[in-house]
This record gives sequence, C-alpha cells and structure tokens, in this order.
Amino acid sequence: MFKNNNFFLGMVYGLVPPVLAWLIFAVWLKNDGVIMDKPAMPYLIAIGINLVMLRFSARAYQDKTSNGIMIATFICTLLIFVLKIYR
Repeated sequence: MFKNNNFFLGMVYGLVPPVLAWLIFAVWLKNDGVIMDKPAMPYLIAIGINLVMLRFSARAYQDKTSNGIMIATFICTLLIFVLKIYR
C-alpha cells in the first residue's frame, strides 16, 4: 500500500478520508446524513481510517509517510473540533 517513504505523500494519504467525508456529508448530502444523531461522526470515522493507515505505514517502517499521516490527522481533528464547537 505504501511504496514511497515520503512526508508529503503521507499528508495526501492523511487528507483523503476527511476530504471525502466532507464532500459526501457536507456538500452532497447537505448535512442530512447524520449518523446516530451526531453530525461529527462521519469525520470521526475518517480519522479512524487515518489511524488504521498510520498503523500499516508504521508497521512497514515508512517513518516519513507515518509522520505525514499523523500530522494530517492531527490537523483534521483540530479543525473538526474547532468548527463543531464554534458552530
């Protein structure tokens, strides 16, 4: 799955699930797709997917890719937290 050990490629890998969750739930479904009455749940699922990707890249000794995924996950988590708190 992770062939290149590259920080920026890890950032791209880490940004794909949250961006897809945003496109599906905020743009396409217009926030009507609420899972279990929790509007942030799709984004938390995307963060969980990122953590699984982080685990696989860490087990493959792809340190730079793991760092990129971890930083992208951290940034997305902060954005979700800030946007959901102040909304």
